[in-house]
Amino acid sequence: MPLLTFPHFPSNFLSLSRSPNNRFSPSRCRLSTTTATSSTTAILWFKHDLRTDDHPGLLAASEFQSLVPIYVFDHRILSRFSDEMLQLVLFALKDLRKSLQERGSDLMIRFGNAENVIQQLAKEVKATCVFAEQEVEHELLFVMDVVNQHLKSMKVPQDIPRVELWKTPFYDVKVQNLASSYDDFEKLRLQVTTPLQLSTLPGAEMELDWGDLPVYDDIKGFMANNRRKSQDDWNMIKETSAGTLLGREMLKSRESGERSYSFRQIKSREPNESVFVTQKGNVVGGGTYSVLNALAGYLRYLEGTARDDWQEVHDKLRASENRNGASFNALFGSALSLGIISRRRVHYEAIKYEKERNAGFLSPFGYSAATIAAAVEAVCSKEWYWILALRNHINNDGKQSTRIWRWKGFLIQYTVAGEDGPAVLLVHGFGAFGEHYRDNIHGLARSGNRVWAITLLGFGKSEKPNIVYTELLWADLLRDFIVDVVGEPVHLVGNSIGGYIVAIVARVWSVLIKSIVLINSAGNVIPRNTSISLSRQSDRQTSVATWLGSRLILFYLRLRIQELVKKCYPTKIERADDWLINEMLRASYDPGVPVVLESIFSFNLSIPLNYLFEDVKEKVIIIQGMKDPISDSNATVAMLKEHCDSVIIKKIDAGHCPHDEVPELVNSIIYDWIHKVESNILAGFSV
Repeated sequence: MPLLTFPHFPSNFLSLSRSPNNRFSPSRCRLSTTTATSSTTAILWFKHDLRTDDHPGLLAASEFQSLVPIYVFDHRILSRFSDEMLQLVLFALKDLRKSLQERGSDLMIRFGNAENVIQQLAKEVKATCVFAEQEVEHELLFVMDVVNQHLKSMKVPQDIPRVELWKTPFYDVKVQNLASSYDDFEKLRLQVTTPLQLSTLPGAEMELDWGDLPVYDDIKGFMANNRRKSQDDWNMIKETSAGTLLGREMLKSRESGERSYSFRQIKSREPNESVFVTQKGNVVGGGTYSVLNALAGYLRYLEGTARDDWQEVHDKLRASENRNGASFNALFGSALSLGIISRRRVHYEAIKYEKERNAGFLSPFGYSAATIAAAVEAVCSKEWYWILALRNHINNDGKQSTRIWRWKGFLIQYTVAGEDGPAVLLVHGFGAFGEHYRDNIHGLARSGNRVWAITLLGFGKSEKPNIVYTELLWADLLRDFIVDVVGEPVHLVGNSIGGYIVAIVARVWSVLIKSIVLINSAGNVIPRNTSISLSRQSDRQTSVATWLGSRLILFYLRLRIQELVKKCYPTKIERADDWLINEMLRASYDPGVPVVLESIFSFNLSIPLNYLFEDVKEKVIIIQGMKDPISDSNATVAMLKEHCDSVIIKKIDAGHCPHDEVPELVNSIIYDWIHKVESNILAGFSV
């Protein structure tokens, strides 16, 4: 692929325009050298693109006579970051300012709401264009929309500043025209484009106050001043994982003797010491050069090294390789999320090194080193899920509000419906996705609820990274979604394994839930005095058997998916329609699916439902399809009645997925339940 140079942009270098529904929609960029005259000034707004290397926005902005790069410390954006990510931001900004200064420019630092800061700066420098990287996350799209509205409201003698969206074009193709199936996408055999080079940049045409780089305590103080006390309390909830809290509860139960359950906890290994930049030392950070240097050491892992910096990477690689290739996301995922290095640059460096190892040739049997394969597969996978998210944003038909939330650097899809009423969060089962609640989302919304349906990490069109998937990981995800997205206690609904995850959330973070609804939930009910093991996520490593087993299961599922799904709909087989089958089949070809299926062999559902319900049992209702082909519904109901007093059970004529098989009946049960719970809350009584 030839080097991409301005002004010949690929087809997916995008500008911002308005669509009829008053939302941003990308269109072809009309920017050319004729528009960047000698009297024009551009602003480049850095967000998650903290680099000068391979930066199409900077290259386009360099055609203007005057350029003002800016980073805005906006509490709405910063609130999405962990403390470790905030530290990485500061390291990256220090390097970014230095890199810009070396090229004749600088980096302005400001605090406040981005729309106010950028509007004020645009007036001050008489900007005609604001460059910003294209986003897919809902919260960032909202912020960018407000920025655009503020710019359009400006009353200035020159033209109102336009906003130009840009992206790093991994593939030279129109995203909106791509198929949604990765199987079809791979058949196109698209080549990855070449990273851009940048030399000098124009400076600002006037004296400006560029601002000082803050220190970590400054950022924490700024954040504290811009959130309510209730937000502080909720953010503290996110600091400890479900696995840690359950372990503490079990240990307390065993020592106090207050409960007669017996638990045995499996300890995880101690973390290795690291010289990485953050206090925790878990991830690669610093500036682009530092990350590229660490990447070089990572790719050359098989060669060994006498260099201390590369040896540090090798040590951390071994510590984080809890399954083959997982170390790349663990070490470099944060740098990629902040744009300290581009996905395209990672791919370029990995393939360049692969050619060096193979004397200029790529093997048809795979890459010559596991680290090369891990890097290439990770960035190609990330690009695919970004394409899916952007394609959905462009082609949204307006029937439902499908959005993207970024969790720990990974893209999570969810749907929202309803304007008023109690908050309801729907959680799907294994192999399904948020839209499996297709007739529940709007049905419950029409009944006077605000409804969220999440697609868990590893399923549907959510990202499927190379990590170890556990029920505890998904519980942590739900906790963060409730805190960060919903923002208030919810009625939590879960089907199958989703029900078990919901029960964990209710047990560990009861403050986040008003009630829980379990629909043919996974998990057992067992007598007391039974020994139970709780293994942590770090202990569940892959093996040859799980690797092979997951791929055999995947082959079998693709071959028999229609038959298997229809068996789960015994009373209304027509509900297992082509749309449902095709969407499940589509998702089965996504990159990362075999890794998700490996989790089947490491699930630990041994914590009994009756233990998880113990402190919230008055807030639990169970909907049980009595014709479930996956489990013995009669035995399940009998055990629930015997060991879960105060839990309400509704038996219905349906299979494993009653919410989709008989949605009207399930919606009616859930609606009546929520109404009862809400009425009792208003009256000051328990359920």
